[in-house]
Amino acid sequence: MTDFFNQFTRRKFILTAGASAGAVFLKGCLGNPPASITGNSVQAQPAVQPVANLTPEQRPETTTVKLGYIPIVEAAPLIIAKEKGFFAKYGMTNVNLSKQASWGSARDNIEIGSAGGGIDGGQWQMPMPHLISEGLITKGNQKIPMYVLCQLITHGNGIAIANKHLGKNISLQLAGAKSLFTQLKSSTPFTAAFTFPHVNQDLWIRYWLAAGGLDPDADVKLLTVPAAQTVANMKTGTMDAFSTGDPWPNRLVKDKIGYMAALTAEIWKNHPEEYFAMKADWVDKNPKATKAILKGIMAAQQWLDNFDNRKEAAQILAGRNYFNLPAEVLIEPFQGKYDMGDGRKIDDKSMAAYYWKDGKGSVSYPYKSHDLWFIVENVRWGFLPKEYLTNAKALIDKVNREDIWKEAAKEAGIAAADIPTSTSRGVEEFFDGVKFDPEKPEEYLRSLKIKKVSV
Repeated sequence: MTDFFNQFTRRKFILTAGASAGAVFLKGCLGNPPASITGNSVQAQPAVQPVANLTPEQRPETTTVKLGYIPIVEAAPLIIAKEKGFFAKYGMTNVNLSKQASWGSARDNIEIGSAGGGIDGGQWQMPMPHLISEGLITKGNQKIPMYVLCQLITHGNGIAIANKHLGKNISLQLAGAKSLFTQLKSSTPFTAAFTFPHVNQDLWIRYWLAAGGLDPDADVKLLTVPAAQTVANMKTGTMDAFSTGDPWPNRLVKDKIGYMAALTAEIWKNHPEEYFAMKADWVDKNPKATKAILKGIMAAQQWLDNFDNRKEAAQILAGRNYFNLPAEVLIEPFQGKYDMGDGRKIDDKSMAAYYWKDGKGSVSYPYKSHDLWFIVENVRWGFLPKEYLTNAKALIDKVNREDIWKEAAKEAGIAAADIPTSTSRGVEEFFDGVKFDPEKPEEYLRSLKIKKVSV
């Protein structure tokens, strides 16, 4: 584990330094620098929801909370819940949304908490809450218990490739491009970036490469790059690809800098994406406020899944206080319309981002089987020791509080049919035909040809 900790220590420095160096790019790529949002976006009309008839047992202990977010579509439920009045409806009248410069910044800010100028929780890639709880990516390896409370979104990510590689068979299926990667490896390796190590965007690009017969640790060069620098690096030719969330891949295509090799919706249809999680001590101290926040998020997720609301959602997210970009960049992907930039066009609503329900059922409910996949992938690539296959259930049971989600859903009057009865979504299938059975994680690992763990 020493190498594991050392890698994170070095990466913490790179992320912190990179976030500072990338500040000049923030206005062009990610909106304004990190700021606390307490008012409405200039482009959004304030919405007043009828206040829910809260019983004394449901009235939150506090009306104030500070939540972090990164300006990608995964953050939409938090922003919409604030702007459309869903948080206030359930008594959370002072929800402070704080834009984070990077995932490293979010990690640092959860460590200090809102009392120290940080945050109480917010949007996370997976399994960051588990790694933070275990003290694997925190300063001095301090364990900071966190609770995963809901999933925010499915889909909404892609793998973008620099235009210099157009016509070289770098697409969803990589069989025709293996010789190119081999050729580049002997001179200047194909360089791909993600925004934080060992989590969603790192795992998507690794799965895609490995499914195409490429070893992500040997055949390409992988980098952790703050999101603010990805577009700039693609422009200057120092990076061949990056894995990130909408709207930035679409922005890359519109700016004619690159094209989309694949949507993550093509790699794993109806896949889990980012999650809402909070510090465990905040939740334990404020259980009713936690459920009020969840009810607001659930209402926003349902509102977002009405495609008639997507244009308004794009205008709210695009506002100066949030993403700070033209709403048009968001509107088409929100409808499942993607110009991939290489002549391929997708017009398929089933490929769009979903927030409440997707083709396999609930999006909002945090299935424990999905937590397991993220942990198993960390074992696959040697980020976590093999023992975590045995320890995973205990860790997930400690971090994943699907029980709180269910309580909040029932209090909010969610139909019983929309409240999952199992903590497992069952067997998952990927674009290469590989299947993940959460009851048999070792069997999944054995089926993978490229991995760092021996099973």
